[in-house]
Amino acid sequence: MSKYVLVYSGGAMNDTPEAQEKAMEEWMNWFGSLGASVVDAGSPFGPASTVGSDGSVTQGGANQLTGYSIIEADSLSSAAKSAKGCPVLSGGGSIEVYEALPIG
Repeated sequence: MSKYVLVYSGGAMNDTPEAQEKAMEEWMNWFGSLGASVVDAGSPFGPASTVGSDGSVTQGGANQLTGYSIIEADSLSSAAKSAKGCPVLSGGGSIEVYEALPIG
């Protein structure tokens, strides 16, 4: 099996303790449904900086990325299918799925 990185973009912000608790429950249920295929549940992203090819640093990311997770799957198609249940989607976000290629 290969490893796949799920990169989250956007999604609803949970601005009350109740909404945060509900969101955490949804994420835990989704991770639970994936079982042992979860390699790293990941984490949400905070503020970002962008480093340009000229070495310049600007505040804010080049893309609106909000977090990541790493799973194992038999194929890119299978990993994308697993991503369809992710709670970020119900909040209007999207997910990019990348195969993490082995080095060496």
